[in-house]
Amino acid sequence: MRGVVFDGKQAQVVDDLEIRDPGPGEVLVSVSAAGLCHSDLSVVDGTIPFPVPVVLGHEGAGVVAEVGAGVTHVQPGDHVSLSTLANCGACAECDRGRPTMCRKAIGMPQRPFVRAGQPLYQFASNSAFAERTLVKAVQAVRIPKDIPMASAALIGCGVLTGVGAVLNRARVDHGDSVVVIGTGGIGLNVIQGARIAGAGTVVAVDSNPAKEAVARRFGAGHFLTSTEGVRDILPTGADHVFECVGRVELVRQAVDLLDRHGQAVLLGVPPAGAEASFLVSSMYLDKSILGCRYGSSRPQRDVALYARMYVEGRLLLDELVTDTYPVEEFEKAAADAGGGRVARAVLTF
Repeated sequence: MRGVVFDGKQAQVVDDLEIRDPGPGEVLVSVSAAGLCHSDLSVVDGTIPFPVPVVLGHEGAGVVAEVGAGVTHVQPGDHVSLSTLANCGACAECDRGRPTMCRKAIGMPQRPFVRAGQPLYQFASNSAFAERTLVKAVQAVRIPKDIPMASAALIGCGVLTGVGAVLNRARVDHGDSVVVIGTGGIGLNVIQGARIAGAGTVVAVDSNPAKEAVARRFGAGHFLTSTEGVRDILPTGADHVFECVGRVELVRQAVDLLDRHGQAVLLGVPPAGAEASFLVSSMYLDKSILGCRYGSSRPQRDVALYARMYVEGRLLLDELVTDTYPVEEFEKAAADAGGGRVARAVLTF
């Protein structure tokens, strides 16, 4: 079968992947569409260290092909959106409703793929850039069959992370002011999360002026090409600033833009060893810097919620899909995504 494999030097489309049958508690999914997220590109450029060879992709949707013993919540033929959260469901964090903190949900990649006799790692417990992938049952969330697969794929990462950061982590309240630095796939979902939460003022910041129209479509009331003009709009600062790029100088700017009791939420992914600085004295007015993993999401609950919101017309998904590419055009999709020419590039099988 086809898939995108990174061997440590280059990512390429291959057609000789194999995958094992599902075991107990596992689901085999025929992938229909997969969003190309910057996290995939970050593996290729080394920003995110990951063992190789690895099958890339982590934002996908497809049709259940087969289920292992004990799986009852989905069955063959169901349409599913895939989460990256392979949490155990039994530890104290899972029991508290914090599956993103499950210590078994990250850092232990499996190798369900084989190519030419060599096992390949699975990226983010997902590997959606393959015709078929194998996930834990908890990662497969049933969705309505009338949601286009290219749109449904984006729920599993970009929407869960961006909208979830607003609703679950920052808990933006009605009337709050929000600044979003970076209007790629994550940033646009932060913007629409702020709109859904009823934020009073939403300021989008992106160095690319061509992104203004889509940022306003998702809910931004203001658009700037740098943070310098934010104080003209919010003289005392913002209640919430989301950094969605992953650059340490922007982390500093996010902190500096906060009002009293404000929160800076870090969503961008800088290099693993990157360090950011801020004025300690600036934090004494009850300001906070918040990390956020995967939108502090509970995928079995949140994916279903966002799918319902899409059907009701309250959540934008189709508008995130700038273009679709057959998987064989991975290089073109990666170039467009890396060049900031798309909100989301989606690979199709």
